Amino acid sequence: MKIADVKTWVVGNPPPHFGGRYFIFVKLTADNGIVGYGEVYAATFSPHVITQMVHDVCERHVIGQDPFHIEKMWRRVYGSGYTLRPDVSLMGVLSGIETACWDIVGKAVDKPVYELLGGKVHERLRSYTYLYPKHGTDGAIGTKEVYSNPDLAAERAIEYVNQGFTAVKFDPAGPYTVYDGGMPTLEELDRSERFVRQIREAVGNKADMLFGTHGQFTAAGAIRLAKRLEPYDPLWFEEPTPPENPKEMARVASQTSIPVATGERLCTKWEFARVLEHQAASILQMALGRVGGLLEGKKIAGMAETYYAQLAPHLYCGPIEGAANAQLATCTPNFLILESIEQWGGFHAEILKNPMKWEDGYVIPSTEPGIGVELNEDVADAHPYEGTALHLEMGPDPVR
Repeated sequence: MKIADVKTWVVGNPPPHFGGRYFIFVKLTADNGIVGYGEVYAATFSPHVITQMVHDVCERHVIGQDPFHIEKMWRRVYGSGYTLRPDVSLMGVLSGIETACWDIVGKAVDKPVYELLGGKVHERLRSYTYLYPKHGTDGAIGTKEVYSNPDLAAERAIEYVNQGFTAVKFDPAGPYTVYDGGMPTLEELDRSERFVRQIREAVGNKADMLFGTHGQFTAAGAIRLAKRLEPYDPLWFEEPTPPENPKEMARVASQTSIPVATGERLCTKWEFARVLEHQAASILQMALGRVGGLLEGKKIAGMAETYYAQLAPHLYCGPIEGAANAQLATCTPNFLILESIEQWGGFHAEILKNPMKWEDGYVIPSTEPGIGVELNEDVADAHPYEGTALHLEMGPDPVR
């Protein structure tokens, strides 16, 4: 069996845009007709430039190759053009291609991917959601308020707990920019403390609180903030400092009782190895559409296990990456919790032929072969992304 063809989509995510402005999907077709789907999580260039990268990589290293030979393909792409170092754009491209190969392999042997990466460990996967705004006829309403108003955030937290979620994430710490990290303002410190206090009062011990940031702070600033949060016992403090210097993040981890989580912007086992070696985080949040794919995620999980660190796969994109996250989580002993986009409804269900299964706060692993989901190509074709904005964009100017 050989890979014979590649196709890509840039799909516009309709309002309320939960999961980002667009999704980048990859389809590989083998010469025996088996197809595999993957998703690229990359925001460094226009998504249409990223799809050109996918086609270029496939023409050079994938077309004509055996989809079972993932290690060989991975190394050839990783070292392409005399690199042999983590390149966030290339690794996003490779991640989507690698996932599609695993999807083909699983279908070829009639097994879910998790059965090929060690076998099922977890019968169900605990999940959490961001505190998203309520839905309205024109998309999301109250967008700014739910991220800045602790009363409204507490109300949303209760609503999600009543749906079955046992953990919710929120990020009240203020905007993030290309000039981070900085020192939190007194207003940001006060607002953050009000959020965790009021959400804890609202949900009691029915749900964990996941305090999200996006690397806004210096280590000193993050430690100040952590002291405000500690009395309310969050499950984690996410990406308290920028991702470049794990040694500085380790200063935060060593001076707070809150577990530090990080990884959505990191690529490959080598970047995660530095996090573990410096003891910068005890919860790793790799995004399988960026980190290097499923096998790379499994290798990172193994490294993490030796440090007693746990996995909480990150998701802020489409459901193909979400399905890959679930495959990895299912076969990972040190899995902690899985990020969901609410209950996997809305467009995340519409874009799939067989949506993700969610019950009472848990994702139920699919027993279908491959990654367990199939892209609805008619829906993908009907929703091309026509904007110019990137998937995520940081503020261009200082705010502190």
